[in-house]
Amino acid sequence: MSTRKLSILYALCDFLASAAAWTAFCMLGNRSEALSGSGILVTPDEYITGVIVIPISWVLLFMITGFYAVSLKRSRLLELVYSLAVTIPGIFILFFILLLHGFITQNSLYVYFIEVLFLLQFTFTYIPRLIITSSTAKKVHKGLIGYNTLIIGSNGKAFDVFKRIREERIPSGNILAGYVSINDGTSYLFGDKLPYLGQIEKLPQIITENKIEEVIIAIEGNEHNTIEAIIGKLEYSDVTIKAIPSLHDILTGRVEHTAIFGTPLLEISNRLMPVWQANLKQIMDYAFAITFLIILCPVILFLSLLISFSDKGPVIFKQTRTGKNGKTFTIYKFRSMHADAESGEPLLSSNNDNRITRIGRFMRKHRLDEIPNLINVVKGEMSLVGPRPERQFFIDEIVQKAPHYRRLLKVKPGITSWGQVKYGYASNIEQMIERLEYDLLYLENMSLSIDLKILIYTLIIILKGKGV
Repeated sequence: MSTRKLSILYALCDFLASAAAWTAFCMLGNRSEALSGSGILVTPDEYITGVIVIPISWVLLFMITGFYAVSLKRSRLLELVYSLAVTIPGIFILFFILLLHGFITQNSLYVYFIEVLFLLQFTFTYIPRLIITSSTAKKVHKGLIGYNTLIIGSNGKAFDVFKRIREERIPSGNILAGYVSINDGTSYLFGDKLPYLGQIEKLPQIITENKIEEVIIAIEGNEHNTIEAIIGKLEYSDVTIKAIPSLHDILTGRVEHTAIFGTPLLEISNRLMPVWQANLKQIMDYAFAITFLIILCPVILFLSLLISFSDKGPVIFKQTRTGKNGKTFTIYKFRSMHADAESGEPLLSSNNDNRITRIGRFMRKHRLDEIPNLINVVKGEMSLVGPRPERQFFIDEIVQKAPHYRRLLKVKPGITSWGQVKYGYASNIEQMIERLEYDLLYLENMSLSIDLKILIYTLIIILKGKGV
């Protein structure tokens, strides 16, 4: 079973389990109310509303907190802890909602209702999860299912990893699809034991064609100069990256390994934010973008009229930019330059750029020209906070001097960024590279609190007119 189907199965079971838990709670609650002589706890209409709304709310809560980001390596022990960690606060939220709506009126029954709510919700949801997870783990350990794995390397270390995985007493899920070599050679240690899929130059293509989910880097000491190139080629691939750990890695605690019978490997994390924060960030992007577009309607109309009357040409400026994972999209901005401002080679703007109109200069000072970027946020192409998107022409120039710029393409570009707040606009490649330091700093410290700080400072810049 694919991880996508597993996610759907978990969500469906959670929905049905939550509906069953609510039904049982209503039955027990009504019985308690009847025994106390105060009537019924939940009316039939309230029950029907709850049996739909409450399960949907639980599924959304588990989705936001990242429960449905399924892995075949899911730990049953960690799942127990995770289920408790989400269910407990969720129950208190549900209890207070019921309290506010007058469902629960007997003070003496508060503790009883909380306990019943928790026991029903946790038991009804956790047991199906335990069954699904145990069944999946059993299939993985029997070698019936797993994830396609690619070994990068072709000599001693790579062959050693190959043997360890093949000799595991209990398979950990690695289905070895083949290996990729670092250097040209006529013979490799694998021989015909493992398919040769090509060299690292074609790594993205090999990963796509063979549906690779995990990559193990097992290169020799004299090949370490290629590590940056390897990571660079894996930058846009949604794969788990692992490497052979050294004794130093093990002693310093960098190797997180909980599978007793699995091959110990060092996982190179691609995750920049916890799943729940990443999901919440996305929800906030959509919510705030739609809200701002509605609130700013008068400003949008006023600026559109000013631009139309002040200079001939379209109100909205459109341009192709490069976004997350190198995918291009059309960015929308209020036109702040003359219509024929750029007819040849792409040019960066500067503070004294005579191509900028009078209205355009005012908009840039207050960052008003970027209001239409909210459309890109609603379309899912941009975020409120993230590195500013650039044109591929300038990215190619930057990468020649700063190859690590590619790391910025791991996230959605933003309307504002740490680099924009701290450094401002860049008018040449050198300044773009200087600003890169702050954007990389953002990637290493991504969190909702950092996003909030950047948005507050951006608001101050807008109000003070220090955008240029």
